[in-house]
Amino acid sequence: MKDKRSPSQLEALWKESDMSDGHKVDAMVMIMRTNGCCWVRNGGCTMCGYREASLSHVTEDDLLKQLEEALSRYKGEPFVKIYTSGSFLDDNEVPRSVRAKIFEAFSGCERILFESRPEFITPDTLADVPKTATIALGLESSDPEVLERSVHKGFTPDDIQRAGTLIKEHGLMVRTYLLLKPPFMTESMSIEDAVRSARFADPFSDEISVNPLNVQRGTYVERLWKRGEFRSPWIWSLIEVFRQLSGTVHSRLMSSPSGGGAARGVHNCGECDRRALDAVERFSFTQDSADLEVECGCWSQWRAYLESERMLGTPADLDRDFENELILRM
Repeated sequence: MKDKRSPSQLEALWKESDMSDGHKVDAMVMIMRTNGCCWVRNGGCTMCGYREASLSHVTEDDLLKQLEEALSRYKGEPFVKIYTSGSFLDDNEVPRSVRAKIFEAFSGCERILFESRPEFITPDTLADVPKTATIALGLESSDPEVLERSVHKGFTPDDIQRAGTLIKEHGLMVRTYLLLKPPFMTESMSIEDAVRSARFADPFSDEISVNPLNVQRGTYVERLWKRGEFRSPWIWSLIEVFRQLSGTVHSRLMSSPSGGGAARGVHNCGECDRRALDAVERFSFTQDSADLEVECGCWSQWRAYLESERMLGTPADLDRDFENELILRM
């Protein structure tokens, strides 16, 4: 089936809130259609559905038309986030001449943010980056084995540490992304891994964003999820990560979960999901652990779930297994 998406149009654009210079501001988020992440040619990451935003043969003219589209919808937001399906500093995705025009177009912003794999972060590429920039790094986990076997990331924690340190040396900010509950990990393991990874990233980060795994279409994780071999994390687990980290790291802790409250995204029992997600959002801005206080009967269910995983030694979706067992007995 022929892809009818235009290479000269953005994949998506929306407005949201974020922090800049210590205060809450409006932000514009744009996802550009590019030639795609270089790592996809090596299989890509197990959870990443960004390849769906990629097209082949996207030209410089196409990218500039996408910039024009973004500018037509830009209302002076002080924070602009620019995402591609891979690395903004990869010349194959966004040529240097196009990056220069994007930087110029948003030169009046307090803050811009974009993401890159560590191999594209060099003194040469950073030389052109404005001092208002924050570069996001997808560390996911500080455990090399998790990166290799669960995420298939294609680099090591040391690679991210080198890149983050270099970014800071150039006077720029770093936002580090961590993945809560990579495949093959139990809920307890994922909490411990996220906390440990945040402590690893803290020295070279200004912000640490904990991203609960959202099951995206066409991914390896989706196959596991459909077979009942993976459950997206509980919101309680995300809250627990923040509880353990609060007051112990210098970086701003944050999370803006994709698909929160849905079966494919981070979720609790359904009754408290919105309240729990609102608590996470409040904490992301205030950094006050008191904002994480939420009450629901399913907290005990979550604790029992953690214990059941430890006893059974499996990361499978135990809730779904239990439901299937009841159906078979009926």
